[in-house]
Amino acid sequence: MGELVDVVRRRRMTRAFDSRPVDPEALTQMVDLASRAPSAGKAQGWHLVVLQGAETAQFWDITLPVMRRGAFKWQRLLDAPLIALPFADPKAYTDRYSEPDKAATGLGAKPEAWPAPYWTIDASMAVMTMLLAAEDLGLGALFFGVFKGERQLRQTLGVPPGLELLGALAIGHPADPTGPVPAPDRSKGRSADRPRRSAVEIIHPGHW
Repeated sequence: MGELVDVVRRRRMTRAFDSRPVDPEALTQMVDLASRAPSAGKAQGWHLVVLQGAETAQFWDITLPVMRRGAFKWQRLLDAPLIALPFADPKAYTDRYSEPDKAATGLGAKPEAWPAPYWTIDASMAVMTMLLAAEDLGLGALFFGVFKGERQLRQTLGVPPGLELLGALAIGHPADPTGPVPAPDRSKGRSADRPRRSAVEIIHPGHW
């Protein structure tokens, strides 16, 4: 329990990286741990498109074109040696719940039959596990939204239709903030100074 508490408390969103590559074994360990996250019916309907080294330029050229980069606050985010794109697959869930042991639920009919999009929920839990695994391995990681260029990105990377892009994970070694290139504190996005809600504020005992 103590080790988990330490990892959870240490974890921050890293926004400045150096260019050292991520050890392939570290990536395998992170994904292996993420594959153990909860999964409805063990459908395991999530995928990662992983761009490393020079391949990451494809991602940035599409989502943050050169003409917009000068005003970008987190310049050393672009140095991240690995960008992973998590996709959730609704069809994996309707297919799984069409199988004999799950068919009685009626959830195999169509995605709209589900009370909540468990493909998104499960993929999100896998992403959270990857963030914690990165911290445990001494790496930095940032999960962020892909707000521009998603259609072109999908076409460029050959992503099949019907998959839901959750966002992007930048993973690598945190930059030394005392190095020659100024880098923002890895824990200091604009939201970092907002107070964290206490357990008392979150829990509604017995009723709302």
